[in-house]
Amino acid sequence: MSIKEYKEKRDFSKTQEPKESKTMGESKGLLYVIQRHDASHLHFDLRLEEDDVLKSWAIPKLPPQEEGIKRLAIQTEDHPLGYEDFEGTIPEGQYGAGKVETWDRGEYIPLEKTSSKRIMEIRGKKLHGRYCLIKLKAKEQEDKNWLFFKLKEKNEKNIQIKFKEKDTK
Repeated sequence: MSIKEYKEKRDFSKTQEPKESKTMGESKGLLYVIQRHDASHLHFDLRLEEDDVLKSWAIPKLPPQEEGIKRLAIQTEDHPLGYEDFEGTIPEGQYGAGKVETWDRGEYIPLEKTSSKRIMEIRGKKLHGRYCLIKLKAKEQEDKNWLFFKLKEKNEKNIQIKFKEKDTK
């Protein structure tokens, strides 16, 4: 997906969406945001800063906040940096018409990245912990379906405590 596709779908004389990327300030991690998008169907747009753009996936249901919940995530066109600050209404007749508001935001740290898998630590207000995006086996090259889910937390402290308790008995 490219930023060119993003620009081709929009008439910037009619929408307040950002046209160009803006430069980001100093940050510890990479930008992460989920926007609640009440368009033709309510969904949530996951956006991850990567290669000077926001890689984007549409999640049809509420993003998973706990382990064991998997959500479909459909990859969409890249969005420019700066889109993470966009809130408002995209006018009728425009691509994605409807209300956009921030649902969660923060930073993420990539832990593993391939063309079909991303494992990251998300540090948002609502989502936090290790998450995975994994591409579903594509029947065709154009397939854009992924799964988004929270990974099990490593409970190393708990293991160490149990081990110490066992030693003292």
